[in-house]
This record gives sequence, structure tokens and C-alpha cells, in this order.
Amino acid sequence: MNITINENDTPEKVIRRLVSTYLIGYNIIQLRSTQKRIDSNVRLAVKDFVRKKLVGTEILSDLPNELTLQILLSYAELSVKDALRRMAIIAASMHRGAILTLNVDNPRLAKEIISMDDEVDRFSFYIIRLLKVAVSDTHVLRASGLDSPRQCLGYRLIVKSVERMADHAVNIAENRLSLTLAPIKEEIVKEFDKISASALKVFESAMEALFDENYSEADSVMDVAQETRGMEAEVIHKIVKLAPVDDLPPLRLIIESIMRTAEYGADIAETVLNMTVKETVTEI
Repeated sequence: MNITINENDTPEKVIRRLVSTYLIGYNIIQLRSTQKRIDSNVRLAVKDFVRKKLVGTEILSDLPNELTLQILLSYAELSVKDALRRMAIIAASMHRGAILTLNVDNPRLAKEIISMDDEVDRFSFYIIRLLKVAVSDTHVLRASGLDSPRQCLGYRLIVKSVERMADHAVNIAENRLSLTLAPIKEEIVKEFDKISASALKVFESAMEALFDENYSEADSVMDVAQETRGMEAEVIHKIVKLAPVDDLPPLRLIIESIMRTAEYGADIAETVLNMTVKETVTEI
């Protein structure tokens, strides 16, 4: 597949086309400039994006007016389920790390959490690429570890939820950096630890229900999600009483991100219910 780079194309525009081409499923992608040379900003941006975001992609040739990329990872080497499991583990680790930053005055730790988002994006792009191809190719479907094209839609929705959950871990870390409290009061940290543990339980239990393909497990997750929602008002009330006024906006945003983690877990569980409901019904 050839991508033509015009004189006025920005790095962002070129990368958007590269992502679309990668997701469609092409294994060889050539970027060629209409000029004598690819603009240096475009070249550097593409190389950096390939390195950080595209699993299994190598630069075959790097010439003045063209870049040739090859996707070397085969579908059988990393299945949808294996890639998604790794993605979920990283996202959960990001959330735990982001909450840990509330216990310490360490900006470097918060920045490390933010940088981990690249790994989540890498798996997200890779899984979406597999799902797009698997929908119309039975061989790829089987190699990807899926049973039917119908599963592809469910997995696509779940990938998006995991990706957004990781984004909220980044939000927690970023809001920690904006706080004036160093360290945060122990009473506030305890409140965050409590609601975070509940939200993370929703997310991780939902992922286990997915991998177990278990309707009952997914149904139980919905109850835990409801319990987590019930904790929000009390946590907000305590933080408003304990925190300095200047820190209330970022602290409220941290609570919101924790709650979004629980909500994305509930979304995953709901998708699993839809994917596994046949276990619980009898066809007439």
C-alpha cells in the first residue's frame, strides 16, 4: 500500500493515514513524498510513532523521498485474547500506579504512569487490526483465537473500554501533578484507596469474566459496580471537608476518573453478558 505525502501535509495528517492503513491489515506500507525529500518533521514523527505505537512494525528502507514499513508479527504469534490480556494488565497497573502517586511526592512516578499509555495504545491498534481482518477472513479469525465474526464486535467494544480506562489512569497522574498538597493527607488517601480498590475490582473481574466466557461472573460484576457507585457521594463529602479549597478541583477530577474506571468495567461486563447470554437461555 502506498501513501503519498504532499508538500503541505502535516505530520499529524500523515500519521492518521498511516494508522488507517495499518488497521486495514496491510503488511507492507510505503510512504512516498511528491518532493525530493520527505520533510524531516514528518519523517521523525512517523519513525517515533512506529516505534511507540505499532506492534510488530519495522522500517525496511529509509530513503530521502520514501519510507517503507513492514508488519512482521503474524496473527498466530499474538492472538486477540493474549494481546487484550496484556493490554488489560498494563491498564490495571497504570491505575494502581496512579493511585500510588497520591501517597508520595514523586512527580517522576506520575510521569512514568503517563508514558505507559503508549503500550496500551500499541495493543489497541494491534487488536483492532486483527479484528478488522478477522471479520472477513476465516483463517485469520481462527488464528486470532476467536470462534465467530460475531465476537469481533464485542471485542472491539471491550478494547475501547480498556483504552479509555488507561486514559483515566493518565488523568489521575496528571491531576496529581497539579495538586499543591505534598504529601496528600492520610485521611484523603485512605478514601481514594478504598474507592479505587472497588473500581479496580469491577474492571479486573469483568476482564476475567470475558476470558472465562462466563455469564454468571459478568452478572456479578454489575452488582459490584453498583456498590462502587454508592461509595462516590461519601468520598466526595469527606474530601470536601478535609482538602484545601485550591486542591478540590483536581481531587474531584481524580474521583471522576476512578469512577470512570468502574463504569468502563461495567461496560465490559455488559458486553460479556451479551456475548455469553446463550449459556443461560433455551432456544424454542
